Amino acid sequence: MFDSLSDRLGGVFDKLRGRGALKEQDVRDAMREVRIALLEADVALPVVRRFIDQVTEKAIGQSVLRSVTPGQQVVKIVNDALIEMLGGEEGQGGQAAELDLNAAPPVVIMMVGLQGSGKTTSTAKIARLLREKQGKKVLMASLDVNRPAAQEQLRVLGEQVGVATLPIIAGQQPTEIATRAMQSARLQAVDVLMLDTAGRLHVDQQLMDEMKAVAAIATPRETLLVVDSLTGQDAVNVAQSFSGEVDLTGVVLTRMDGDARGGAALSMRAVTGKPIKFAGTGEKMEALEVFHPSRVANRILGMGDIVSIVEKAAEAVKIEDAEALAKRMEQGKFDMNDLRMQLGQMQKMGGLGALAGMMPGMKKAKAAMQASGMDDRVLLRMDAIIGSMTQKERVNPALLNAKRKIRVANGSGTNVQDVNKLLKMHQEMSKAMKQIKKMGGLKGLAAMFGKGGLDAAMPGLGGPGGMGGLGGAGGLPGLGAGGPDLSKFLKK
Repeated sequence: MFDSLSDRLGGVFDKLRGRGALKEQDVRDAMREVRIALLEADVALPVVRRFIDQVTEKAIGQSVLRSVTPGQQVVKIVNDALIEMLGGEEGQGGQAAELDLNAAPPVVIMMVGLQGSGKTTSTAKIARLLREKQGKKVLMASLDVNRPAAQEQLRVLGEQVGVATLPIIAGQQPTEIATRAMQSARLQAVDVLMLDTAGRLHVDQQLMDEMKAVAAIATPRETLLVVDSLTGQDAVNVAQSFSGEVDLTGVVLTRMDGDARGGAALSMRAVTGKPIKFAGTGEKMEALEVFHPSRVANRILGMGDIVSIVEKAAEAVKIEDAEALAKRMEQGKFDMNDLRMQLGQMQKMGGLGALAGMMPGMKKAKAAMQASGMDDRVLLRMDAIIGSMTQKERVNPALLNAKRKIRVANGSGTNVQDVNKLLKMHQEMSKAMKQIKKMGGLKGLAAMFGKGGLDAAMPGLGGPGGMGGLGGAGGLPGLGAGGPDLSKFLKK
């Protein structure tokens, strides 16, 4: 979403960093370009004015212009201002604004928004997160009696995420459903009750009256407004309309993985005064992120988001798989099954594009990947090739003669050249594993590099259960040595 803005800002700051000293006019010229970049990203004009005035005032101070690295100082000021613009709760240093569940159960979370904004899906995503990450017993109830099959949709999503839903009784009105949901939640000792309210195509008085009536019955602890970030400034206008009528506590931005210009996210907190609490990043139920203003600001400025990568890795990598891989590395072994497991972990973490977008200094590498037509389909094709091999061939790729390669290529919808590229990549990784064994295994390697340990030896490998060296020469810089050289794989 922020790629265009990030590229524009990156160009501006590269010029500043390249100068040994800055004059006041240099800073003002740079801020003029930043202003244009923000306006082109569809950020609200009052927000842009306030942002530029705040940054300029600090950036032309004597302590900045006379510092050893004035360009870096300006970038730091812009980063701090971006974090403030995106906003977490005050006093949290740009960290996420968490859900307030500190009340006697059942704690009610009421989801509101216009029709088509992704409200029902977001309800199920948040319910899944509360169940899996916080161990909460959650009950979902659909109050949408207008949209056909809306209640049935929530029931199906509930089955997918393993969260109970209130049984559907035809003909009941939203207030009656809310009353029944409260009673059921108390009887079942539910921790969190999520109410998915009805939406409209536009903001009208009937919608507001219905939400107020439901709120009077359920007394929600959290009222989350769900808005579609692809609608740009219209999403901000919708948020303003709702915040004037309903006591909102936060915002959920959906479709943050889309190609919108990012203005809604950058304007939302400043215009409404309500924090963005979650961001939807895809259609899958696990594609929901807690919104961290500092991390988003770092991504926009190309500083990366290592913390999010580590969190994604922790979710994608199973402890038993990590231990098994570490043991095989100690023995100098690495077969096609190991490679397939690593590729699967990369896909679970969001694929090549998502990982590259979170790595510091990876903007240019990500652009090069896109220019060469390289995307997550590369991972799928490699997985298909390995899947077309027999179990014996995966354990011992040396068995793959010419006839077998033709069979594997036909079975995976690729060609023999693609199979050869994958085999060569596997050979390079196997050599790296044998080198580790010669050095005395992981412990010997760590001792060799002293306090830096494995991180100094193979950046991004990170020890047992790490990313297994997914970089390789010419691959993804910083993700480890001896890994798959993806940039040379399946270029078509």
